[in-house]
Amino acid sequence: MEKTFALLGAVSAAISVGAGAFGAHALRARLDPRQLEVFETAARYQMYHALALLAVAWAATRWPGSLVNSSGWLFVAGTLLFSGSLYAMTFTGIRALGAITPIGGVCFIAGWLCLALAATRS
Repeated sequence: MEKTFALLGAVSAAISVGAGAFGAHALRARLDPRQLEVFETAARYQMYHALALLAVAWAATRWPGSLVNSSGWLFVAGTLLFSGSLYAMTFTGIRALGAITPIGGVCFIAGWLCLALAATRS
């Protein structure tokens, strides 16, 4: 699983950098400041959790098991739900997509708790 999480983390980080650059250059003139802030939040949390996936890849070599694997998949789900819903809301203007964002946040929290438990149980 460590290779899977390392790959997902590296690809997610690359997408986050691209999104950040896109937001800073292409979207600045097209979005109002609030929408741009939402987009930047999505890119920032995507990067945080891309790095977290790299940490999970390392942790999987040190403390293999279901808690570390769960942590990684929760970070993936959180990125898709949290950042994905914010990106989609920015591009579509559909504010109802914001209802999905907290579910992604819960996935992030659960992922961090799983990683903490894995560390304490090793």
